[in-house]
Amino acid sequence: MAFDFNSGLKPFEKKIWLSSPTMHGEEIKYISEAYRTNWMSTVGPNITEVERITCDKIGCKYAVALSAGTAALHMAMKLAGQELYGQNEVGRGALEGRYVFASDMTFDATVNPICYERGIPVFIDTEEDTWNMDPVALEKAFEIYPDVKLVVMAHLYGTPGKIDELKAVCDRHGAIIIEDAAESLGATYKGVQTGTFGKYNCISFNGNKIITGSSGGMFLTNSKEAANKVRKWSTQAREAASWYQHEELGYNYRMSNVIAGVVRGQYPYLEEHIAQKKSIYERYKEGLKNLPVSMNPYDTKSSEPNFWLSCLIIDPDAMCKQVRSETKSLYVPEKGKSCPMEILDAIASINAEGRPIWKPMHMQPIYRMNPFITRSGSGRAMTNAYINGEAVDIGMDIFDRGFCLPSDNKMTVEQQDTIIDMIKACFE
Repeated sequence: MAFDFNSGLKPFEKKIWLSSPTMHGEEIKYISEAYRTNWMSTVGPNITEVERITCDKIGCKYAVALSAGTAALHMAMKLAGQELYGQNEVGRGALEGRYVFASDMTFDATVNPICYERGIPVFIDTEEDTWNMDPVALEKAFEIYPDVKLVVMAHLYGTPGKIDELKAVCDRHGAIIIEDAAESLGATYKGVQTGTFGKYNCISFNGNKIITGSSGGMFLTNSKEAANKVRKWSTQAREAASWYQHEELGYNYRMSNVIAGVVRGQYPYLEEHIAQKKSIYERYKEGLKNLPVSMNPYDTKSSEPNFWLSCLIIDPDAMCKQVRSETKSLYVPEKGKSCPMEILDAIASINAEGRPIWKPMHMQPIYRMNPFITRSGSGRAMTNAYINGEAVDIGMDIFDRGFCLPSDNKMTVEQQDTIIDMIKACFE
């Protein structure tokens, strides 16, 4: 039977979140210091120190603290566009009319900055081993669009992609990489921190990330010139004059010294948070091992995720019927089977938060007419993830069968066990 929503299981008194901020007390010290010393704007010692800590932690030479990871990605796009194609007049984007390859299965913040700079995203399908950009599909994309010189890749849910293979493809075609490490702070690939593999990179301190400032992000690079340019652009592109002199388009993107105080207080607990998240992932994996499901995968030989979110994907033959419109979903309960929306409803019934997998960009109404490249070379969004029983649109397939589990590091073992029992009940 499907899960019985009247089974008598009591909802948690306090909601179990997908991933919420975990404060430790150090944060308020630096916030109070900013208040006491009147450094309440977008300059101050917290910003300076957070930029230094980030460089030391990640292994890059320069870090620029900004208002959001999206702002960092936008600055990276603008830099790359000007480097590749020259500076345009005000009102035109640096990527005006140019194709840019981008991860397909990601939050749209990875992709939107391409459009801020008037570029055209071309979405690259996902591979099954890490749920990240497929190097084979990327190579196919270069065959179809050989003039492309910019690739934006994300590390989904804190799991590094196939970086060596992706970099090799980009190197063969002379393409610049922008690395969206917004979700993967603290994750490593072959012992090296994510956020260092592109020419320009970003991390996020959004409220649900592995550590947080409630908001904020960081632009990362090894180029002093690039870092200085981003500092200038992010403070409305003011020139070195006594008056307000502007010769370029600027942005109000700098991080607040107050927000930086929260991030500064969070950084000492990054490894602790990662360890807690990993324990949650492993408890789910052990507790659900006898079900027709599997956890979000990673390369155990090459990478160590930060385990930001634990995710589950249901075996194809264990899926009950499920259909989703743009905003609604329906499913038909079936003995011994389940589907993401049934399990998410069951979790929600006891006051716990799960979420669907990121809906791939090529399936989004705003981007549905953009090119989409699979390893077989298809140039448009597909209507079905399967052909002759074989998955050919991997992102669509993962979206259909996968979902994110409650992954808050303040969740107790007993609470997680209850969630595991509920998932099991959905397959009874």
